[in-house]
Amino acid sequence: MKQMSTPREELVNEVASESLGILLRISSTLAFAAMGVCIKALGDGVPLGQVVFFRSAMALVPLVLFLAWSGDFPEGLATRRPFGHVARSAMGACAMFTSFETIRLLPLAEATLLSYLAPVMLTVLGWTLLGEALNRRRISGIAMGLVGGAAFCLPALSGTFAEGALLGLVLGLATAFLTAGALIQVRRLTLAGERAGAIAFWFAVVSAIGGLATLPAGWVVPDPEQAALLVGAGLAGGVAHILMTLSFRHAETAALAPFEYLSILWAALAGVVFFAEVPNWAFLLAAPLILFGSVVALPKRAKSCA
Repeated sequence: MKQMSTPREELVNEVASESLGILLRISSTLAFAAMGVCIKALGDGVPLGQVVFFRSAMALVPLVLFLAWSGDFPEGLATRRPFGHVARSAMGACAMFTSFETIRLLPLAEATLLSYLAPVMLTVLGWTLLGEALNRRRISGIAMGLVGGAAFCLPALSGTFAEGALLGLVLGLATAFLTAGALIQVRRLTLAGERAGAIAFWFAVVSAIGGLATLPAGWVVPDPEQAALLVGAGLAGGVAHILMTLSFRHAETAALAPFEYLSILWAALAGVVFFAEVPNWAFLLAAPLILFGSVVALPKRAKSCA
């Protein structure tokens, strides 16, 4: 006969599970940062579409292994909403293109920070497309996020923008908007009963196809260092998604949310260490506004099921 756990033992197990979840979430932010470093290090030496292809195709390796380990492959890939997956994947793939180009044009920390405007835009899209209510808290979060985004434009007004930085800013904002649109579609698919594994798998497949479609525009034969960076970006991105998924199995989103913002810290440190990028005054001004705005603006439902 199985022995019942005591309240103390249950508490210890709960704490241990939450600690594991937090460790997995921190590890996922490090993996995402490693992916960004690989993409940044590639620079302009490899065409953008080729980078997107390798990032997506190589990510399928750990993803398929994870789904097989979870017992969701191949059965878990079945879907009743193929066009919903196409819409989600198309927006996500476009966001990948704009995101990677943003990383090329802007310091790594700034490119990462701009992605945190997505919750602000998600709130606006949730209100317009899903009829979600807007209250004072969310409106104030939107306002802070938009003011933070505007702070990035201040160097342009003072004539101190580096070459290509304005395009990077525009693409970073486009990335946040496309990411928010993709998240809206993920929410729709989830509510329709679609599995997370299927959503992640078909997104990677569509993104890989999108990258492969740029082959006629000209790819390069990567040298050993470039090949290692391309493979590293894909594997790091795939592992990051798996670690993030596993973290939510062991801890509630409320416990994990504060550690998500370590991505900014890792990006800033990586920028300094690997690329000699020192955050400027516009970044320091915009960072607290965007980060706080993203926390305040994010709908409660999204916080509980991110």
